[in-house]
Amino acid sequence: MIYTIQNECLTVQAEDTGAQLASIRSAGGEEYLWQGDPAIWARRAPILFPLIGRLRTGAYWLDGVPYSISSHGFARDMPFALADRGADFLTFQLSDTPETRSVYPFSFSLSVTYRLEHNRLVKIHRVENRSDRDMLYELGAHDGFRVPGPMAGWTVRLPGLDRAALYGMDQELMITPKGAPVPLRAGGLPLTPSTFGLDTMILDAPPQHQAVLTDPQGRPRVAVTAPDFPYLGIWTQDRPYDTGYVCIEPWSSLPDAVFVGRELSDKAGVRRLSPGQEETLTYTTTIYEV
Repeated sequence: MIYTIQNECLTVQAEDTGAQLASIRSAGGEEYLWQGDPAIWARRAPILFPLIGRLRTGAYWLDGVPYSISSHGFARDMPFALADRGADFLTFQLSDTPETRSVYPFSFSLSVTYRLEHNRLVKIHRVENRSDRDMLYELGAHDGFRVPGPMAGWTVRLPGLDRAALYGMDQELMITPKGAPVPLRAGGLPLTPSTFGLDTMILDAPPQHQAVLTDPQGRPRVAVTAPDFPYLGIWTQDRPYDTGYVCIEPWSSLPDAVFVGRELSDKAGVRRLSPGQEETLTYTTTIYEV
């Protein structure tokens, strides 16, 4: 089911499957969110939990026991319950099930709140460990934004940086150590990761924890501000034509890498909650109407 919230600047829709965004429209009616063309990329803004990215051999280890799990985890495909709502906010909640515990042996609660503040959409993730042992988890966003017209000349600007050190990637899409810093074009990265021979451009969070989708005239269209997330991914599919979207992805941790061990606790940035502990991770999407 799709739910709608609205204020004087934005109309936002989200669905209970995956607690995924379905639409972000400005007051003038323009759509800013990618609408999920199955011929290109069928998703729109999946939530990555409890893992980010692919795993070597499709599995991670926990205390020496391997667990197989799909790329980006299971939350993006599961039904969330609508826990609360108002005119300008929605809260969805997901809890563990026998099926999730077979691939991720923890009892947890994940709530996702969308709240409108003028031309900003605030997204709050609250993760609670309901297990009787420490819980390890990763959490990330994968929001796709429409790029109207030809993508050439559009950039993702990273305020505070003039050069960016990108993580590498091998043929199995496992992360490798960072390469030499690359200069930013007009202060930003191009929208196509294949420019650097990568599937995804991945970097440590920029100094101002912000990424701004900017048009060829240098005007901001979307800004994602994510101080709680130490890593950033930028992705669109490598096609011989314009895909019409780019994903700006705040991540709590790195995907699986060639330079870490097989245990989940070895992964860079993995988060740990004690029994009964909870924490929130928040980012804000600002929409600019030109």
